[in-house]
Amino acid sequence: MIGAAPTMSDSEVHGTVAHGFEAVRDEFAAVAQDAQLAVHLHGRRVVDLWTGDVAGDSLTGVYSSTKGATALVVAVLVQDGVLELDLPVAHYWPRFAAAGKGRITLRDVLTHRSGLIGGLSADELADDRETARRLADRRPYWRPGTAYGYGGFVTFAIVGEVVRLATGRSLQEHYEERIRAPYGLDLYLGLPEALEERYLDVLPGSASPAELTAFLATLPSPYSIVGMGYGFGLDQVAFLNTRRVRALGQASAGGVGNARGLAAMYAAATFGPLLGPETLGEFTTLHSTGRDLVTGTGQYALGFQAKGLRYPFLGADAFGHNGSAGSEAFADPLSGIAFGYVRRRFSVDWSYPEHDRLVAAVHRAAVGAVDDNGKVYP
Repeated sequence: MIGAAPTMSDSEVHGTVAHGFEAVRDEFAAVAQDAQLAVHLHGRRVVDLWTGDVAGDSLTGVYSSTKGATALVVAVLVQDGVLELDLPVAHYWPRFAAAGKGRITLRDVLTHRSGLIGGLSADELADDRETARRLADRRPYWRPGTAYGYGGFVTFAIVGEVVRLATGRSLQEHYEERIRAPYGLDLYLGLPEALEERYLDVLPGSASPAELTAFLATLPSPYSIVGMGYGFGLDQVAFLNTRRVRALGQASAGGVGNARGLAAMYAAATFGPLLGPETLGEFTTLHSTGRDLVTGTGQYALGFQAKGLRYPFLGADAFGHNGSAGSEAFADPLSGIAFGYVRRRFSVDWSYPEHDRLVAAVHRAAVGAVDDNGKVYP
């Protein structure tokens, strides 16, 4: 995730903002580089911006923001009555009961309480079926349900195997047919070959020799709980720059898309007909808080990050998921915001302070915003 200092071929901000969102453009111009920002307010797109070496419709890797898409698939199938959150995973997948995992429920997996966090190679992680096969016989790293720890690259391989066995179809197929295609989302779990020309390689972060030395000195072992959960043994830049990963649409971190696709997905989930209020309420309820054994601190709903704790000015039921290359995406039902941000380049230390500034600017604009005719949204 480390490389030469970035250069920008064009620092001008392109795109449009609705009346009242001009300050968002200014903030984006101040903090964004090779990035896109899209925002919907109560279902209407009010921000569509990009800058640097990307276009508005460019596609790149969104890493763990993929989890928002795959969590929506689970929500739809739970709403349909096909999946039960509190049944053991082994009810659908008997082999999973091995090594003391018989009581782990689908809810445990979605809230990172299963004790299964990773420790696989890039080739194994690229294919969810292979990941699931390897995890089936593995013993959890802690007693399930007693703690939680983020499983960055494996969580939705487990979920995907449950979906496949319960329905006879892959999680990616359900996403395409129930979510992506009906809403025309530029967010893919399995990028078609025909769209490869729009894909921009993810770029490594940049650091001075001193910064690099300091970073490497604090990096945990890839065989520690922290290292396995984060995937420190994996070249994450190369991961999504590999066609096989993009083609398979790895369900935890293999999604490809743009800011428009992320924002539109959360708008559909919150302000469209995709999910009923009962399902939305269940999946946005806070489940795991306190010490995360992998990340240190975390806040999780069902499959989603609880964004109301990450950004305290949002509503308590705000939900979404960020990605390690700097993407951020969420919906805030209270304010009506659906937010998507994608950047092309990793930060050397996975720190993205522009998130706070951009989300705050969007929220300020959204509160009491009026449309071009002077009407208060929605």
